[in-house]
Parts: sequence; C-alpha cells; structure tokens
Amino acid sequence: MPKPADYMEIFLQPGEFFFADASTRIRTLLGSCVALTLWHPKLRVGGMCHCLLPQRARRTEAEPSGQYVDEAIELFKQEIVRHKAPLKEYQAKLFGGGNMFPRIKKGASSEVGARNVERSLEWIDKLGLPLVARHVGDIGHRNVMFDIWSGDVWVKHQPMVTKKAA
Repeated sequence: MPKPADYMEIFLQPGEFFFADASTRIRTLLGSCVALTLWHPKLRVGGMCHCLLPQRARRTEAEPSGQYVDEAIELFKQEIVRHKAPLKEYQAKLFGGGNMFPRIKKGASSEVGARNVERSLEWIDKLGLPLVARHVGDIGHRNVMFDIWSGDVWVKHQPMVTKKAA
C-alpha cells in the first residue's frame, strides 16, 4: 500500500500511546522499553504504545498510563471498543526490551527489558491476539516506525558496542 501524500508522522516519547487511522505513521526509539503495535487490516486503524515498565507498583491514577504495559493494554481496549471491531481481528507486533546495561550484574535494573517483554507476551496471549512479528531482547536500542496505512513496522536495531577491558 503506497504512502498517503498527506500523512501525519507522530513521534512517541517514553510513556506515550497513540492510535490513529491510515493517514498516520508512528515512530519511537526504544532501549529497555517495549513498543506494542495493534493493527486492524480491514479498517486500517492501529496504534502503538511506548512502555517503560511492566506494571505500576500501586495504581494511584484513575486514568491508565502508557508508561506501563498492563495499563497500555487498557488504552488499546478503549480504542478497540471505539472502532467497533472485534479484538481478535487485530494483529499484534512487539519490539524492544533490550538490555541497556550488559555490564551490570543481573538484577532489577539489568532485567527491566526482559520483564517488559514477558509481561507484554502474557497480555498478548491472554487476549488471544495473533502475534505476527516481534524483535525483542538482545543488547542495544531500536528505531521503530509503524505505517498504519499498510500495517508494516520497520525496525532498525543498533547493538551496543562494548569495549573489552585491556
């Protein structure tokens, strides 16, 4: 599907969520964060979240936040209801969850990416969404670009170069 002549490009910052129609491209840059995309091939609507953490320790806000995987899922559900298409008709893709601190001993800060991926996969499975693509884990960051008009997601993975100790 060709790019619309007057498409809009959105850059997601960490913790943001965006859902739109076929005239939109969504981009983001990920390290240990994850980006989940949902796309409806017939309606050509979809969205992306840029989640920092798997879940909030204690929910204090009434509104869900795109910062957390489980709350971003709530935001997706709101959009799916608004567009009146069954959840099972959407396609999911998952990206990110890189280890940004490979030299740090195993622990909470070095494993946040893996926990983000694990929580995202749990929700995808729980909701029965078809996961049609993923590029997760490893070391380094990713540039992600989602073209809603076609459902294509482009990923450029930039592995970290680490110097060996002399």
